[in-house]
Amino acid sequence: MPQANSNATIQFFKGIDESVVPEIRLTRSKDGRTGQAIFIFEQPDALSQEVIGEITGMYLIDEEGELSTREVSARFVNGNPSALEGTYVWKSETDFERFMRFAHRYASSHGLGYSDSSVENT
Repeated sequence: MPQANSNATIQFFKGIDESVVPEIRLTRSKDGRTGQAIFIFEQPDALSQEVIGEITGMYLIDEEGELSTREVSARFVNGNPSALEGTYVWKSETDFERFMRFAHRYASSHGLGYSDSSVENT
């Protein structure tokens, strides 16, 4: 059996971990089945001049595997990219539980806390 990776990471380019820790906002439907997580990265590595390539998605990687989204957009200030925003959408309670396991691992591996007040019902 392969050894589990205890670190959780986010990548915009396969194999290159993003070092900037995002602000993450969660919203859920009133019945709790669907929702989304919005990740906001201010001045991420992925936008540095040293990085060459097109961002085609955001990849959330942990010991269970990979969650991904293609919903990634850049924010510009005075014509220069300043932030990336990625949105991960779930459509079932199972998908939400899987996302939350990733979120807890990511928070733990980056020394972050978690608050239930960051989840909004819509």
